[in-house]
Amino acid sequence: MSLRSRLAASTAAAALVLTGAAVAVPAAGAAPLPATAAQGTKPLAAVLTAHGGGTFDSNWGDFDIVTRAVLAVLKAKPDSAVKVLTDGSVRLTAFIPTDKAFQRLVRSLTGKTLESERAVFRAVAGLGIPTVEAVLLYHVVPGATITSAQALKANGAVLTTAGGATIKVGVAPGPRIILRDKDTDSRNARVILSKVDINKGNRQIAHGISRVLRPIDLPN
Repeated sequence: MSLRSRLAASTAAAALVLTGAAVAVPAAGAAPLPATAAQGTKPLAAVLTAHGGGTFDSNWGDFDIVTRAVLAVLKAKPDSAVKVLTDGSVRLTAFIPTDKAFQRLVRSLTGKTLESERAVFRAVAGLGIPTVEAVLLYHVVPGATITSAQALKANGAVLTTAGGATIKVGVAPGPRIILRDKDTDSRNARVILSKVDINKGNRQIAHGISRVLRPIDLPN
C-alpha cells in the first residue's frame, strides 16, 4: 500500500472519533488529566488565520504551512472532519507543527531541504488532499482542552486523535513535553514551550510542536 493510501485510510474513522468525543487516556500509574473550565468558543481556525496567518514569509517559527494546509483541505472537502477547527463550541487540543517542522518532514521524505515556505507547502500539498487531511487529523485531540500546565503533569498519558490513532505524552526534566507518534524510527516531536496555550481560555487550544507527527511507521 502506498504512503498516500495508508495515510488516507486513517481518515475513515475520524467522524466516529469526533462523534464519540475521544479523550486523553492516562497510562497505568500516570496522573489523570484534570478537567478544564475553559468556556470561550473562539475557534482555532480564526486564530490561525488572524493577522495574516497563512501568508508565506521567512519566519520558520510560525504556522503558515499548517494554516494553508487546513484551508486547502476545507476548500477541497468542505465536510472534512478538519472542519472541527472552525467550530469553537467543540473542545479539542491541537498540536500544530511550525513551518520548520514541515521543512524537516519534506527533507525526511525527499532528502531535499527546500528553502522557502511556499516550496515546502507545495511539496506537502503534492502528497494529495487525503494524505494532508489524515496528517492534520493526527494532530487534533477532540473532547479535551489540555493546557500546557496539565500536559506537564501527564507523563505517560495516551491521546486518541481525530484520525483514530494515538500519541503518547512523555515529560522529561527541563522540563520537556515529548510526543511519541506511530513512526518509531523518526525523532519524536517536542512541544515548544514558548508557543503553548494558543487560544487559552477557550474550548479549543493549541501548542506549537517541533516536528510533524506521523500516524504510520514510514520506511527510512
